[in-house]
Amino acid sequence: MPTPFIMPKMDMDQEVVTILEWLKKEGEKVEKGEAVIVVETDKLTSEIEAPASGTLTGILYKENEEAPVTKVVAYILAEGESPADVPTDKAATPTSEKPETAKPAVAEEKPIKATPVAERMAAQMDIKLDQVPTSGRKVTKADIESFAKGQFGVEPRVKVPATPAARAAAQAQGLAIEGISGSGPRGRVQQADVLAAAKQPKPAVASPLAGSSKPMIGMRKRIAERLTASYQNAPHIYLTVEVDMSAAEASRKRLNKLAEKQGQPSLSITTLLVKMVAWALKRHPYLNASLISDEINFWEDVNIGVATALEEGLIVPVIHGADKLSLSQINDHVRTLAGKAREGTLSREEIDGGTFTISNLGMYGITSFTAIINPPQSAILAVGGMVRKPIVIDDRDTLAVRPIMTMTLSADHRIVDGANAASFLKDLVSVLETPELALY
Repeated sequence: MPTPFIMPKMDMDQEVVTILEWLKKEGEKVEKGEAVIVVETDKLTSEIEAPASGTLTGILYKENEEAPVTKVVAYILAEGESPADVPTDKAATPTSEKPETAKPAVAEEKPIKATPVAERMAAQMDIKLDQVPTSGRKVTKADIESFAKGQFGVEPRVKVPATPAARAAAQAQGLAIEGISGSGPRGRVQQADVLAAAKQPKPAVASPLAGSSKPMIGMRKRIAERLTASYQNAPHIYLTVEVDMSAAEASRKRLNKLAEKQGQPSLSITTLLVKMVAWALKRHPYLNASLISDEINFWEDVNIGVATALEEGLIVPVIHGADKLSLSQINDHVRTLAGKAREGTLSREEIDGGTFTISNLGMYGITSFTAIINPPQSAILAVGGMVRKPIVIDDRDTLAVRPIMTMTLSADHRIVDGANAASFLKDLVSVLETPELALY
């Protein structure tokens, strides 16, 4: 009997995936364990492997269609079996694509094909696909990784040095980082360089999306469903505070001087926020909890997700056990996970298990905003950029100009009362204004 090709379930609450590409076509031979389908969930792009060796047949879902998980999407024929042996109670009409018959070899130059993940990785590493050896019909993620390791010894660095904030700002402004002159050390592109380039007059160009439409599928659809459900089901309360970041910035500058001497990457504001938020969450368990089946579950681990914007949507890589990590360890995680998010190479473990989320839009020039809670978490912190403001700093009404950052907490009122949320923010402000508190 033909082997059913069942779409695996990759998340507990997942119901469908979007088929981005069939790496094998109707009638082609496949090997057990060979990548056959590229699918997209709300979080990841993954390659699905064949459950058996044989001939692929009875494809039920075309590319860019949604397919249900745990259901049959195709069949694999063993030697001696025919398409007539495929069960007739199919959930959908098979594709109109006819099985391909054996064709004589033709000396024809064909364009190099690659999976979407492999294409993104090759572009990021400046690797030409025709240089990459592959055992299959298409270049895969594993082929790129193997080639890069053999070619470079280590993962190659990007061609244009730029800070993470500069790259995020360039993406937001629709600018190519390669075309921006850097004012930082060794020509490194800074956020200010991007913002200055964005102010330069540009010729009027029609948007490539103007007058078009695209289906709401895959990651975009899943984000819409999850956040709509969160906004409708979880009664949000919002509390906003301002924090004087003078002490935090002074501390970060001292740490960055040490990091530079040791050849380590500089610490970002996001790294500092993750550390301080983790410290505060250990003191406020209701902010590190979830409502599941009419029970409030208090999580022992503090796993902080950092919302990361991608062209196709939003993804939240998670820093597990953030309360147990040093600043340098958190910084390594933040940088690594952000890079993997942009390359589309995050693993399931790196996006699952979050207990609290930070969304920082300060690098886009946003000073204050509210965010929708990432279910099933009980809260999310929206962080704006620092703005220099005059404030009163003592009892004699002395004025001073200080870097002020606005933070807005969105909390699920079913779990978190206003007093609990306010107490959490009070402690968070205290530790940011007096970083030494985190040492106790």
